Amino acid sequence: MVRKLMGSQSPTSQLRKETQMSLSKQTVIDQITVTENGIVLYREATRILEDGEVISQTYHRSSLVPGQDLTDVPENVAAICNAAWTPEAIAAYQAQIEASHVHG
Repeated sequence: MVRKLMGSQSPTSQLRKETQMSLSKQTVIDQITVTENGIVLYREATRILEDGEVISQTYHRSSLVPGQDLTDVPENVAAICNAAWTPEAIAAYQAQIEASHVHG
């Protein structure tokens, strides 16, 4: 049996058109916490977005101790560290560490 197409439609014009999706990857620091003894904890979220909607998300957590080198630390995290780590805060943290080694 042979089917005739109506009008001037070709077989290819009857194929379903595929919608193109836009995928992107976004990395953000979504959480920064300063503990009582001055340790800075931060979380980096890596998000996969499809057409602007998050479809996947993973986390990486890091910590920094008072006085630690801030080379390669994200700028917004380093700014919090610099604000929290006064000379007094660094000295208090170092004294706490030394005391725990003596009593440990």
